[in-house]
Order: sequence, then C-alpha cells, then structure tokens
Amino acid sequence: MEHATSSKGPAVQAATWLLRLGHVSLISLGLVALVHIADKQLEATSSTSFDVLVTTAVASDTAPDPVAVVELTQAEPVIEPGLSGEMTRVRDWVARRYRVSTAALEPVLLAAEEAGRHAGIDPLLIVAVMAVESSFNPFAESHMGAQGLMQVIPRFHMDKIDKAGGGDDALFDPEVNVRVGTLVLHEGLRRYGSMQSALQYYGGALSDPEASYARKVMAMKQRLLSAAGRKAGNSA
Repeated sequence: MEHATSSKGPAVQAATWLLRLGHVSLISLGLVALVHIADKQLEATSSTSFDVLVTTAVASDTAPDPVAVVELTQAEPVIEPGLSGEMTRVRDWVARRYRVSTAALEPVLLAAEEAGRHAGIDPLLIVAVMAVESSFNPFAESHMGAQGLMQVIPRFHMDKIDKAGGGDDALFDPEVNVRVGTLVLHEGLRRYGSMQSALQYYGGALSDPEASYARKVMAMKQRLLSAAGRKAGNSA
C-alpha cells in the first residue's frame, strides 16, 4: 500500500506520535503548541521577500549594527584626483632642483596636466616653460610687465584671462596663470603650425632664425622627460 505524502506540519505529526504512545502530558502538549505556532510562522514567511526580512531584522532588537550593514552595501570608494605617476616624479625633481615645496607645486602641476589635456599640449612642455620663464616663482614680474609662473603679459591676453576666469592680478594666481599660459601656447600652435614656432611666438622671438627660446624650452623638457621616467618615443 502506497503512503501518500502528508500535508500536516511537524507539530501535528509530533502530537499524533505522542498520542499513539500514550505519553501525552501538559508539558508535551505545551511544547507541541509552541512548535505548531513556529511552524505556522515559518509557513507565513516562506514567501516573504528578502528585502522585507532584512527590514524586519534591522527594526528588531537583535538587528545587526547599522554601521556594519552600511559597510556591506557601500559602493566602491571614490578615488580623488591626483598627479599622474610621471608628474609626481617631476614634482619631486623640481622640488629638489628649484627648492620649492612639493605642497606648493602640487596644484600647479595638476593645473598643467589639466590644461595640457584640454589644449592637446604635453604637460611637461608647460612645466618646461614655467622653469625657463620664472623658475617656479608665482610672483615673478618682468620689466615688460610679464607676470607669474609662465610670465604672461596681461595687456596682450585679456581675452584669455577672462576665459580662464581671472580678474585683476589674476596672473599671480598660479592655476589661472597656467591656464592662460597654455592658451597662449595653443594660440601660437594654431597660428604657426609647429611647436617650435609656437614657442618662439610665446617668447616674443619669431624673428630669431636660431630659435633660441624654443631650443631652451625643449632642452628643459628633455630634463623633465628624464625625471618623469618617460620612455623614448613617448615625448609628444
């Protein structure tokens, strides 16, 4: 004879078994009742979604530490922007050579990387211009009125200063100065088609057949490339 699968819960089955043995007591019946209640609760929660169970657990007295729950569900940490590896090496080299604080150089070199990306100019070339023009003195000023790190003459480039978000004495702000100086380089490159001519334009020496200014800047860039550890053939 086949045995049909029982649809009774564990509590009912246990009660039947006890009754058959004839050992039912008040304690046994109490235990059976508790198990029966638990059985019904399990049946009621069997279809409950995971989210509801988690919400109930958090609300209960035995809920896990909320901080732990947050840590488990926390998204990937946000990586703060910083200098590239090669520019970090350049920063350390410049700090030693020019006796400039690395803390002061950090925002300047970050500005060079950002401005270079936007203008399509190698950031190390921008840094080379700073080295040649001001030796990284953000408050330098020439007898011609050139100001700041990249020695920009404000009266010739007011449009670029406005574009970079500057006002009076804006070129003494290192980050504004770097943005404006890079715009001047980009303008020279657009006008004259080569970086050598762009540099000669920048230095106000377009008529120099020896291109002395451009060669000076490019020589400095080669030192920076060495400091950066950039491989040959990647010096564009």
